[in-house]
Amino acid sequence: MSTPDRRALLDPDHGKLSIRRQCRLLRVARSSVYRQRQPANDNDLAVMRRLDELFTAWPFLGSRRMAAMLRAEGHRINRKRVQRLMRTMGIAALGPKPRTTKPAPGNKIFPYLLRGVAIDRPNQVWAADITYVPIGRGFLYLVAVIDWATRAVLAWRLSNSMDVSFCVSALEEALARFGKPDIFNTDQGSQFTSAAFTGVLLAAGIKVSTNGRGRWLDNVFIERLWRSLKHEDIYLKGYADGHEAKTGIAAWVAFYNTRRPHQALGNRTPMAIWRAGVTGELGETAVDMTLRLDNAVALPTYPQPQQLQCTA
Repeated sequence: MSTPDRRALLDPDHGKLSIRRQCRLLRVARSSVYRQRQPANDNDLAVMRRLDELFTAWPFLGSRRMAAMLRAEGHRINRKRVQRLMRTMGIAALGPKPRTTKPAPGNKIFPYLLRGVAIDRPNQVWAADITYVPIGRGFLYLVAVIDWATRAVLAWRLSNSMDVSFCVSALEEALARFGKPDIFNTDQGSQFTSAAFTGVLLAAGIKVSTNGRGRWLDNVFIERLWRSLKHEDIYLKGYADGHEAKTGIAAWVAFYNTRRPHQALGNRTPMAIWRAGVTGELGETAVDMTLRLDNAVALPTYPQPQQLQCTA
């Protein structure tokens, strides 16, 4: 088990074992547990905010084009720095290529199970993804678990690191509140292929599916969720800190799930469709997601770069 996976097993509220003792038993360096992330410099943060805006509007852009667009806007930046910042943010161009995300060495990659499958009911397939959230003089990571057929957000968590524990926490909440899916599909990111994450799925009897080569379209639905969240909430409000972000995102997710009409769902809300599905009332509102995947086109674009403003 890798060090990040072992850190996920630490329990700060354990009644008998101190953190020191747990670290010793798990062979985890205490410095890796207590050490706080060094804040990025203001210039990096400004560029990362702009990268996030560009990536949210055009998720197919890679580091080469990102660097060119930033230079055209007056930033003195090279591709190597853009690549470094994109790695820190956890983003990669959404498009067909050998691998968009790399699993940690030793993590098991499960087969892709959705080829040719008509996804037409709630709790048939769930998925998860992580995105970057700019705040004040820093940033956070946001993970969400969604139901594919209904687009409902089942659980989410914010974290100041890419450690697997916040992903496991979101997954466990979704399972506790909404039952369990037949299949859980993710990309090959190290958090989702870790033993800590897949172990929860397997213990619950859920089939694990991992996006394979050429399956970049499988990320489109959750990328659309990120785009809506950022343009309708995060970019508009410019959260100062994690507390503000958590409160604001919670309000937006509640709005998205229960009040915001979704065009792909016949202007019904995701949670209304989810509840109708689990109670057997879905009827003609079923959504054949496989058909939509096979005929998907590029995501609609947002305003041109010069019209977008970085949050301070």
